[in-house]
Amino acid sequence: MSRRHKRRKPMSEINVVPYIDVMLVLLIIFMVTAPMLMQGVKVELPKAAALPVGKQDNEPLIVSVKADGSYYINLGDDQEKSASLGVIQDKVGKILRRKPDTVVLVWGDQAVPYGDVVTLMTVLQAAGAPSVGLVTESP
Repeated sequence: MSRRHKRRKPMSEINVVPYIDVMLVLLIIFMVTAPMLMQGVKVELPKAAALPVGKQDNEPLIVSVKADGSYYINLGDDQEKSASLGVIQDKVGKILRRKPDTVVLVWGDQAVPYGDVVTLMTVLQAAGAPSVGLVTESP
């Protein structure tokens, strides 16, 4: 018998290369699908124990929604006059072009339908607001 025959691998050794390939494929799948699952508007729920927004140099831009679905913006002399979504988008867009670091906040009555708040937040983001915050009360 010749001593040059092949040595067999012991049964306890496992080839991990296929497992690494499967892990990389799963990683790619998760990286592609995760951003698609996280669509929506980032919000904080009303009556939450949230930390206050840090000190800002600029005064925040506040858009309010009353229970009847009317919209208001805290600009100029006519703050008590309701405004359409188009007017709000134009005004917010102009302000954010001049001062892009302006914080945009939404004050919404708790009786306002969720769809109205989402519509307003979509309009604000279309106007150029990188993020929109919701004002809440402490519990």
